[in-house]
Amino acid sequence: MSTKFTRRRFLTAVSAGATWIALTSAPGCKPAERATKSTPSATASPTTPQGAWVFRTRPDLSPPAVDVTTEAHDTAPGYIFAAPDNSGAMIVDNSGQVVWFRPLHNAMDFKVQNYRGSPVLTYEEHVVGGEQGYVILDDSYREIARVRAGNGYRGDHHEFLITPEDTALITIYDEVPMDLSPIGGREDDVVRQGIVQELDIETGGVLFEWHSLEHVGLEETYVKPSENLKQAFDYFHLNSIDIDRDGNLLVSARLTLAVYKVDRKSGEVIWRLGGKKSDFEMGEGARFSYQHDARRQPDGTISIFDNGNTVFKNGNGRPRAVEESRGIVLELDEERMSASLVREYTHPDKQFAHASGNMQVLPNDNVFIGWGRARAISEFIEDGELLFSASLPNGTYKAFRFPWSGYPSDRPAAVAERTSEDEIRVYASWNGATEVATWEVLAGPSRDQLRPIGSASRDGFETAIEVRTAEPLIDVRAKDHAGSVLGAAKAVEPRD
Repeated sequence: MSTKFTRRRFLTAVSAGATWIALTSAPGCKPAERATKSTPSATASPTTPQGAWVFRTRPDLSPPAVDVTTEAHDTAPGYIFAAPDNSGAMIVDNSGQVVWFRPLHNAMDFKVQNYRGSPVLTYEEHVVGGEQGYVILDDSYREIARVRAGNGYRGDHHEFLITPEDTALITIYDEVPMDLSPIGGREDDVVRQGIVQELDIETGGVLFEWHSLEHVGLEETYVKPSENLKQAFDYFHLNSIDIDRDGNLLVSARLTLAVYKVDRKSGEVIWRLGGKKSDFEMGEGARFSYQHDARRQPDGTISIFDNGNTVFKNGNGRPRAVEESRGIVLELDEERMSASLVREYTHPDKQFAHASGNMQVLPNDNVFIGWGRARAISEFIEDGELLFSASLPNGTYKAFRFPWSGYPSDRPAAVAERTSEDEIRVYASWNGATEVATWEVLAGPSRDQLRPIGSASRDGFETAIEVRTAEPLIDVRAKDHAGSVLGAAKAVEPRD
């Protein structure tokens, strides 16, 4: 029995050329070209969703395709983490290839955090018709904890932050009846306030609770009550929480155009940055509007994703863009109470996110930005040079870069298709496995008589390998760079 290995990588589009089938390559030939859309294929199902990857080994997964528009160079180590709208939680590499994907209808704020001294994956999940919760997964992608808001409230997707004390900070939106006739609303109107809760992850107990209406008046907002009788007046729009250097909290409110420093014990506002009542004199370029993601950095600066000026029609109606979005770094002089712009990051394509977005300062001082509704993600060097950019067809509320090592608890997946009497194309994948360097192919007459017939370098989520064999059973084993076996699939019979 002989073996023969060739190297092929191709993408065949389906569904009017917008859905991609991902195949990767075996060793021995030139590297595969970047994935591009091509003409429809009669070999693939026309019912797959547009703009999504399709894998033979995992037909249950349909992650949205990431279109890399600026190839990565000199980026920080790690993978890209995003939760594309109405798709799920996804990890991809710099080439846009999927590393891990979990289909979820409503998942937000997907990122790496630390819990009990170990890196974990976290996200907020809203189950339609079911319960909402904040989910923690270990490095095998198994759920180890789920947190829910306390005191009868329902949590919100804008923030899930694990503190150094292994507690959780979350956002809540709460509707309160109020007379808004003095500001153009109705006497029987409803105001939507922001609530910050700190929770004990193990017990779910509420450790701290802060209500915006108790500390921030309606006069600070930049919007007016809606004319829609069914819509509550969202005057505050809480969208991020961070821990300041002294243990107090930084709270960002999109519709007051301000960041608040909140005493973690009393709940009193220590100072306001931006907005109508700023305690800081805002220097040239330091003003921000409709912002997201205010974070205190180790050097004392504050990073903010500045969505930019947005004009709202009829209070909370459809917005229109008048400026581009940017990431900014501000230096605060808390003695002189002045704020100055240190750096700003804008996209060459002048991205504008009328909603959503975030800015992550990486350990090497690079900056990673999720452009929210603009559907782009980018990385910049500290001086503003663009190092990487990509787009997602559905957009993502936030995007991050983190180092990550994943060790799935399930087995690799394999499919074998017979292309001729003695030729077989083998497909191998392992959702979330980050340490796989090569795939070893085995063949034999029975499951206890399989023997290796060659190996192929891993290249992308699903690796396609062509072998010449007449044996009735095929299997694959995943190996790391040292040649150790990480896992084996279940032996399969080739399909005609």
